[in-house]
Amino acid sequence: MRAQQRTVSNISKFEGAGLHTGNPSSIEFHPAPEGYGIRFVRSDMAGSPEVPALVDFVTDISRGTTLSVDSASVHTVEHVLAAVVGLEVDNVRIELTANEPPIGDGSAGPYVEALLAAGFTDQSAPRKYLVVDETVSYRNEEQGVEIVALPLPNDYRVTVMVDYNNPALGSQHTGLFSLEKEFVTEFSNARTFCFLHEVEVLRDRGLIRGGNLDNAIVIVDRDLDEDAMHSLAKKLGISGSVMLGTSGILNDKKLRYKNEPARHKLLDLLGDLALVGAPMQAQILAARPGHASNVEFARKLRKLNEKKSLLQKYNPSATRDFIFDITAIERIMPHRYPMLLVDRILEMDLAEGHERILGLKNVTYNEPFFMGHFPGKPVMPGVLLLEAMAQTGGMLLLNAVDNPEGKLILFMSIDKAKFRKPVVPGDQVLFELRMLRRRGKTFVMAGEAKVEGQLVAEAEFMAAIVGRDAK
Repeated sequence: MRAQQRTVSNISKFEGAGLHTGNPSSIEFHPAPEGYGIRFVRSDMAGSPEVPALVDFVTDISRGTTLSVDSASVHTVEHVLAAVVGLEVDNVRIELTANEPPIGDGSAGPYVEALLAAGFTDQSAPRKYLVVDETVSYRNEEQGVEIVALPLPNDYRVTVMVDYNNPALGSQHTGLFSLEKEFVTEFSNARTFCFLHEVEVLRDRGLIRGGNLDNAIVIVDRDLDEDAMHSLAKKLGISGSVMLGTSGILNDKKLRYKNEPARHKLLDLLGDLALVGAPMQAQILAARPGHASNVEFARKLRKLNEKKSLLQKYNPSATRDFIFDITAIERIMPHRYPMLLVDRILEMDLAEGHERILGLKNVTYNEPFFMGHFPGKPVMPGVLLLEAMAQTGGMLLLNAVDNPEGKLILFMSIDKAKFRKPVVPGDQVLFELRMLRRRGKTFVMAGEAKVEGQLVAEAEFMAAIVGRDAK
């Protein structure tokens, strides 16, 4: 796998019409500096707004993947991203003159050709891989979708299986085992496809305005009489004849690969997983994937990447026994002795809907508050238990934002506080905080403090994230 980041050497251009909008569009690939990542630029809009190719900016996945920042949107980005990732390009500025890239022939091939024509330049900065060292899985039982990422050091492989219960397709599977050797020749030219029953529905919904039999495979899944075929041809703007054919493909279009639909599904998955924001070292196994499932899976992987990036930044020597030691905590939190009351962060989950954190405090007789609470019978003050719990929750919140060193957590309320047992010197207190809800930069968390598995205190906290220079 490549060690250094790279970008394109020159500007290259490709023109055409968008698949769903039908809008005339041109796409240009421009060189970009190290660490820039992949960004779409709407050059047709005032100020040329940028839309980063990250899952955080996905706004629609109904018939492709759409990214948006404010009023700037880019539709159907997956084929472009597949080309960029397949050619292992890390930094590129992708300028568009419309809200959708040109569809070309319905594959990633035209974008690959443009990128190859631009050439590549190796950069000095190393590639920052997401090394998957634990199983990450997504399942949608209703749709029959399952996607899993497994550890695979120093390699990236993707395997896809599809089954649409259609005689023209049957069950298909495919696997990509080397981006460098297989992507361009075996996958980049696999075209998009849809079923015949979908065509009229999509057209009536104002979609596939740029779609035709030259940029999509239409799979026959129902019979049509002559009048219906004529109506279909008219809707698609096809002047020539349209026939059901005998191959199961409309007009008996020849497939480029026997399992072209499965290969295109793999292509879509590659493009959608580019939204993780980092090249990966992993084995991806996917059964019946689609854009919705791909994006949800990408969210899980992006959360894992954010967590690993934080570990590398603040505590590169962290072990599996803990995430942040006291030195790393001091780099993130503004608190200092005697008000820094958390010694370690043991676990942290930043996955949306499952945010939680586990912190540890070792209570010793040397704590300054024991001099007055209570002399001769030391008991840790309940308010400091709540403060330690709140600080643990603050670590969770700060690790969910960019530039945590420049932020403060201000607690707005404490609710349902209860103290169950006293905490004394020699105790190890575990603080577990779980996210209950969030609105903008305001958060509500539920916390528990335990000693040897016994609940000693609990409360709910409302907090807000502000800049350190806020007044």
